[in-house]
Amino acid sequence: MCELLGMVASQPADVLFSFTGLALRGGQTGPHADGWGLALYEGKFARVFLEEHPAYSSPLARFLRENPILASLAVAHVRKMTRGVATIQNTHPFVRVVNGRHLVFAHNGTLPNVRKRPLRYESALGDTDSEHAFCVILEAIRERFGPFYPEDPHQLGQVLFELGNELGQDGVFNFLLADGAHLFARCGDSLYSTVRKPPFGEVTLLDAEVSMNFGVHQGADSTLRMAAVATKPLTRNETWVRGDPGTLWLFKNGDLLDTWAPAPGYVEATPQVTPQP
Repeated sequence: MCELLGMVASQPADVLFSFTGLALRGGQTGPHADGWGLALYEGKFARVFLEEHPAYSSPLARFLRENPILASLAVAHVRKMTRGVATIQNTHPFVRVVNGRHLVFAHNGTLPNVRKRPLRYESALGDTDSEHAFCVILEAIRERFGPFYPEDPHQLGQVLFELGNELGQDGVFNFLLADGAHLFARCGDSLYSTVRKPPFGEVTLLDAEVSMNFGVHQGADSTLRMAAVATKPLTRNETWVRGDPGTLWLFKNGDLLDTWAPAPGYVEATPQVTPQP
């Protein structure tokens, strides 16, 4: 399928250390070679980089990894296609403007029947189940809140939690959704999180002998807090917490703000998927 990476921090911080680990999984240490994307927020605006080529060998991805880029919120994705061909239109993360802000969405999993759900207002540019699911979410936001984006993220979280578990009965629905201030992360079958905070130690990527001490990088007196969410742990010497299927996390300013937990015994559907050639 694919792999996800989301990061949200209390102040602009290095996001490329973790992105380096994810990018290597885009065709070198992992099979996710059908495109990659990275969204970096500047306030409510997201600067998005997309390619339908493997991330590990991409000159653009290499340029981003080798240059210092700071952000307080980022969403990244490497794709192993199961629905839709390898094109820019089908590359995550997907972006829409909602009431003066960018919403960024990325998905890992397969929802075989979601494209049968009719859309009234939104339309997909590509032909993936993932983008259609994003459109379903956008329509649910419109139907619940009208033309206004909810000021209380917990209201939006409740909508995402209920709809996520509804769509999760059709297939596997791991996703990240960001709005410039908050990061929502839903676990369908595999999603992990870690919070980086002082005192910082040295952390090393699992996919390369690359290490970083965020205290040194940000400064000895840094009060940085950064939450990272990924399909699988990216580092070997941090504590990563695995989410339970059906769980929705809400992060802001590098902290876990809230958690929605499903009823005991909830399981995600596991459809049989035949990868496209």
